[in-house]
Amino acid sequence: MAAKDTDGRTGQVRAITRAVSVMRALSDSPEGLTLSETAQRAGLAASTAHRILTTLESERFVRFDAGTGSWQVGVAAFTVGAAFARTRDVIVMARPYMRRLMETTGETANIFLESGGEIVCMAQVESRHAMRALTRVGGRTKMHWSGAGKAMLAHMRPEHAKRVIEEHGLPRATPRTLTDLDALAEALERARRDGVAVDDEEHAEGLRCIGAAVLTETGAPAAAISVSGPKSRIGDERLSQLRELVARVAGEVTREYGGRPPGS
Repeated sequence: MAAKDTDGRTGQVRAITRAVSVMRALSDSPEGLTLSETAQRAGLAASTAHRILTTLESERFVRFDAGTGSWQVGVAAFTVGAAFARTRDVIVMARPYMRRLMETTGETANIFLESGGEIVCMAQVESRHAMRALTRVGGRTKMHWSGAGKAMLAHMRPEHAKRVIEEHGLPRATPRTLTDLDALAEALERARRDGVAVDDEEHAEGLRCIGAAVLTETGAPAAAISVSGPKSRIGDERLSQLRELVARVAGEVTREYGGRPPGS
């Protein structure tokens, strides 16, 4: 009888999962790995790792450097990765997560991109409540007014964030808008630490917004996801719950996008 080659619990093909573990080990090691190092990091026997490496080498997914005795990621892996980079669309990837976020919270879910130092609402899933916060798709907002904008500012390169603030200033939208540089810096530091930023009636009186950045593989903000609703429904206790939910969903979209979640 042939040896069983799948995991009965998950249906995964064992040879493929082992090959993936080898590729991940090599991708985390720019200088390459010896056979024994590859086997150890992938959790495989050396003989198994060698069979996988030679098979991957025949398809150019890995290559062997005879000078250093190390295995490295090959050109075919780059080709596959480049195809993913060409087709990945953060808006498309985020939509099912936004719908789940709206269903879970009952509040409108939005996704924003930066454009010219402001944020633009690119898509949303509306709350079913008659009274709801609704940002017009295509509408532009100052970054320091919103939870989504502050979440993106918090993860920008410092020189980029500084340029945005210098070019746009810190105009006031409501009495609660952060117009002081020190207060904004403190809010951005809190957003970096917590993975989420809050607009507490800073854009419109009576409305709250909780935003978290979707990050690229370098940790830069690709977009921001938020939920927003009236303060009458988003009290302090519920605000704390929404912070956790929005941060978790943004982390899931970041991983789907191929990015690096905060703290990783």
